[in-house]
Amino acid sequence: MHPSITEECVIPFNTLYLPQHLNRVLSVSCRAIHILIPNLKDRIPITWQTIPLPFLYHLPFFLLAYLARRPDTYLIRLFLLPLTIGGVVAAAYRFVWTPPEFNVYNWGQCLLAAVTIAKSLQYALTEEGMLKVGELRPGEMKGKGKEVTNGHADPIVHRGLSFVPPAVYDTIELIHTLRGLQWKFGQGAYVPKPNRPQERGPFLRATVISFIQNFLLLDYLESMIKLFPGVGSPFGGSIFYPTLSPFLKYSVSTLIHVLTGSTILAGFGMVYDLITLIAVGCLDGSPASWPPVVDNPWGADSMHNLWSKRWHQLLRQTFLVYGGYPGKWLAGDLGLLFGIFTASGLFHECAMYSMGGGYDHAAPIFFAMQGPILLLERLWNKLTGRRVRGWPGRLWVYSIIFLTAQPMTDAWHRRGLGGGMVIPPILSPTRMLFLPFARHFLSVCLQR
Repeated sequence: MHPSITEECVIPFNTLYLPQHLNRVLSVSCRAIHILIPNLKDRIPITWQTIPLPFLYHLPFFLLAYLARRPDTYLIRLFLLPLTIGGVVAAAYRFVWTPPEFNVYNWGQCLLAAVTIAKSLQYALTEEGMLKVGELRPGEMKGKGKEVTNGHADPIVHRGLSFVPPAVYDTIELIHTLRGLQWKFGQGAYVPKPNRPQERGPFLRATVISFIQNFLLLDYLESMIKLFPGVGSPFGGSIFYPTLSPFLKYSVSTLIHVLTGSTILAGFGMVYDLITLIAVGCLDGSPASWPPVVDNPWGADSMHNLWSKRWHQLLRQTFLVYGGYPGKWLAGDLGLLFGIFTASGLFHECAMYSMGGGYDHAAPIFFAMQGPILLLERLWNKLTGRRVRGWPGRLWVYSIIFLTAQPMTDAWHRRGLGGGMVIPPILSPTRMLFLPFARHFLSVCLQR
């Protein structure tokens, strides 16, 4: 059973030797926190009967997104913000997945809560509202305007579902967009070049094939991770096996680390393909609104290239809201850089904290390192006149990702990430067909 993040609040305040009025304020504050984030034993297990309730807590968020597309609603949005954040936090922390193999879903719903709160802050605090590219006010274009594209994204994408009122459609689109294609806040985000036909029929066929490929790859990689003792258990285990020799120990940990990263990439691809099929195939969306989610991260030849282009940009705005904008306000461009990566590290760790095992500094340290690493690359460029690139740059990227990120992967697996149920065994070709066949084949070979 993992601890509640509010259990630290049960310390008797009169033992802290604080002024009486401050003790009273702290006590009341902790009781208020307990209302939104109760102790684990007091949380509501998620069942088929209770699963609709978290969605009800998100209703203020939907209203806030709607108002962000209505002019002259700034004060209303500010007043609605506390209720919205309270509802999102309650949805994430008042309800809990209790089966050990479902513990990974507690991590997922806390990740969702962090993204939703960042969106809420942006919707409420942006005085002009959430504008699309070329708009003067929500729904009002600047005459002909000047269309500005993000990377390879098409700035002119006609929406489907013409029977849906424009205000409702805009609300749904605003809630679900992460990279901000055709939105003012998304300007400057890199969008990979389309790698599929842009005609509807061929695009859907290519997406179906990609979905099947990513599903099979994800299933295989997840099944391989679950074969490692401890790591593949819902209760978790370290990727560093102490009984092995140093060479084998770090060879195995590197293998698990690479499998974990590959699994995350395959998962991104599979989920993105599924959502794309629904949006384009069922909701009449435009293929131009669904460019690739990543741009071959394995081909990155500098850390700047990896983080700014190759890796997914889905959480770019989240990290800007939590760390980038405050950092820039405090310390300019340097604060922007360090703020983004500080927010990224805390984002990953605070969500993983919900799986139990206490707080771990590995993820915050790894992401905090990225700021100095990018500054080193810039310094190299200034001193030599050459960018970090080519095969030396790729070795540089691989050394950082494969070596310095292993403690973060270890922290995740010690919480049970590798033992979480992503693909149910009954739907797993690897576990239903491949592994039984491989075991039989090996037993036959060993008997000869």
